[in-house]
Amino acid sequence: MEPKTPKSRRLIAVPTFLCALVQKYAEQLYDYEPNERLFPVTKSYLHSEMTRGTKKSGIKRIRVHDLRHSHASMLIEEGFSALLISERLGHESIETTLQTYSHLYPNKQIEVANRLDQMNKPDSPIE
Repeated sequence: MEPKTPKSRRLIAVPTFLCALVQKYAEQLYDYEPNERLFPVTKSYLHSEMTRGTKKSGIKRIRVHDLRHSHASMLIEEGFSALLISERLGHESIETTLQTYSHLYPNKQIEVANRLDQMNKPDSPIE
């Protein structure tokens, strides 16, 4: 299956712990060839597993695609730039990222003001 856009095919950095988990998983596969899919599951399978897991845990079910939104939301909350998030998600432009996630940025205004206050604290009170 071909990607939707040219930017859909990209390299992203993943954390070391995730690389280790994937490597351990791959080492446990029997008769695995490097040109094969590492995770031979369908979107339908993931959907049914997520439904099963949410019923068992009692949490609200989300769509498979919502995992992507959760990742982007977490990156915004952690203070990563919209440009970096746009590149990571493979958006054609930063405007796509800002239009999709702009509602998550207003709470950052108070954070900016507080950090500017911290930077401006004098060593002694102004008289």
